[in-house]
Amino acid sequence: MTPIPDTTQKQATAQGSVIYYRDGKTVLARQGIDRRNIELAKVPKHVRDAVIAAENRSFYEDAGVSVKGTGRAVWSTLTGQQLQGGSTITQQLVRNYYSGLSQERSVTRKFKEILIAMKVDQSKSKDWVLEQYLNTIYFGRGANGVQSAARAYFGKDVEKLTVAEGAYLAAVIQQPSRFADPKGSDLVAAQERWQSVINAMGQTGALPAGQAAAEKFPTLKAPKKPFELKGQAQYMLEQVTAELNRRGYTDEDINGGGLKIVTTFDRKLMQAAERAVADVLPDNTPKKVRTGLAAVDPATGEVVAFYGGRPSQSKYYDSAFSAKVMAGSTFKPYTLAAALNNGFELSTRVDGNSPLHVASASQAIPNDGDRSYGQINLISATQNSVNTAFVDLGQKVGLDKVAETAEAAGIPAAQLDQHKSAAAFPLGVASVSAVQNASGFSTFANKGVHVEAHVVKSVTDAEGRKEVVKPVATKVVSEQAAADTAYAMQQVVKYGTGTAARLYDRPVAGKTGTTDDSKSVWFNGFTPQLAVAVDMFRDDNATVTIPGYGTQFGGQLPAQIWRAFMTEAMAGKPVEEFPEPSEYGWSSDYSEPGQDRDVPGHEYTRPESPDDWDQPEPDFSEPPFTDPPVTEGPDDNDRPDGPPEETAPPPTQVPDQPTVQQDGDPGGGRSRQPTGPTG
Repeated sequence: MTPIPDTTQKQATAQGSVIYYRDGKTVLARQGIDRRNIELAKVPKHVRDAVIAAENRSFYEDAGVSVKGTGRAVWSTLTGQQLQGGSTITQQLVRNYYSGLSQERSVTRKFKEILIAMKVDQSKSKDWVLEQYLNTIYFGRGANGVQSAARAYFGKDVEKLTVAEGAYLAAVIQQPSRFADPKGSDLVAAQERWQSVINAMGQTGALPAGQAAAEKFPTLKAPKKPFELKGQAQYMLEQVTAELNRRGYTDEDINGGGLKIVTTFDRKLMQAAERAVADVLPDNTPKKVRTGLAAVDPATGEVVAFYGGRPSQSKYYDSAFSAKVMAGSTFKPYTLAAALNNGFELSTRVDGNSPLHVASASQAIPNDGDRSYGQINLISATQNSVNTAFVDLGQKVGLDKVAETAEAAGIPAAQLDQHKSAAAFPLGVASVSAVQNASGFSTFANKGVHVEAHVVKSVTDAEGRKEVVKPVATKVVSEQAAADTAYAMQQVVKYGTGTAARLYDRPVAGKTGTTDDSKSVWFNGFTPQLAVAVDMFRDDNATVTIPGYGTQFGGQLPAQIWRAFMTEAMAGKPVEEFPEPSEYGWSSDYSEPGQDRDVPGHEYTRPESPDDWDQPEPDFSEPPFTDPPVTEGPDDNDRPDGPPEETAPPPTQVPDQPTVQQDGDPGGGRSRQPTGPTG
């Protein structure tokens, strides 16, 4: 009439998950219950004997219950006295392991426990019962199960416990809270309890009399403080949990499934990212100025490092994954790649005059300072970041193709759809996160193939089954289109607006970005091995201004942070060259500065060492090609007007999301939209 329950208590079998850095060894975080199940065969015999001597000497002979002990407990319950001990190991297991048995002190519950214990004893082996018991029981210090207890009290696996240490764990079972870190009278009580376990082992024959007398009270390891996430670790955990949820793992799986989760995060590069921001930004940087950094491996799509902002600053979102701000001119390479993939060439001429009238726009679109460049090729348009040239290019190739390219490169369609009909779309009026933009640029470093950005490498469950994450790979543009896009962006770093990002030992491709009034400023760049995006913006959507440094542009502090991080990230890595561009790069009416057609005395040479980075920039006031000269100044003509979108506000102040008014691009690429970075 009283069947063995067919379900177990979740808390009795739950195993916490451990999250590791990409090396699979260094712990990033622990989630859920501290329990690591272990086979009975791996528990030393002296540890098993100690538990049996302390809790149930007749374990291997009784029928799962103790008549005397049960009678004593029932009488205590009937008379209202404090509930006494006397339960066998089997009874304790039944009470803590199976569902349907409450912890209330009632005669009915006690008899139900006795009957189930007897049935378990008849249907299960003693070794099975002992194994479940040792994995289920609570030992104090937050440790559930004997393996976790061995780590908590002695800093070693259960297989390595000495007799004295095993006896202490057996002693703890009786009063786990009191004996977890005993001092004073509690220590005296713990020593007495330990001695009684040693004596019991001598009495049962588990220890020879001489050995029992020789055992000494063990030295306990100082209790560890509760696992606390510090710095960027909280952001890492949030992103790992979110990705696991997307891949079908529930919070219950994560907190109680005993998973081993290996992330993509490189601990040293995470530290390098934080260091780069701290070293470059001055101490007086306003608290409302936020900085985000994200680094993506182009070949795998793995987010190997990021900087999400100071934890004290970022209460509602991090600056790398969650915050989304206008891309500015860092969006132009998607337009360039779309064109090169659809029949256009680097030699294609576009209209760089200012202002530019587009039929679909209610107002003309100007360049910065209303400067006109005439008909220029796509290399010059990219190097000088000419707004009107990219608006013209977008009209020629088709804004739908630009949107398709950006989406295939990892920018979610939802972030593009409301802007893709605007003439200023190629100028970066859509908002993106640092991770999304780094992932998008990784496409150009990976020969036109975008590999889905992800933060989890593998998941191994409690049974040892391993699932390796296989990210989606998408062919975005042809290999040649990617090579030509990268070639144009190399000129930005060599001779254009991104010279502050140059690395002394290897080639770099990149793009600056500065939105209207410097409300968001960017530098995105890559080597063949790593794509990195850096952005800066403010909580209140105001101009990014740093005392002593003035109003910021993408080619200033963002580029310097990028260089600081990449200098460390690329240290010791082999120098890889970018693929050759199409033949236009070496013929027609264009040649690189430094080639035969350069004006004498204007040759450019790559700095020999970091000390040379501050050398005066070469003067290209008389460039060898026919396009207008490069203007001097802190940045480029890459400031599409328009504020970033709204950052996720505090939960109590969530506004209604206004509809973006697609009224063309009045005021030189402005698209009217809500203010603030998007959370």
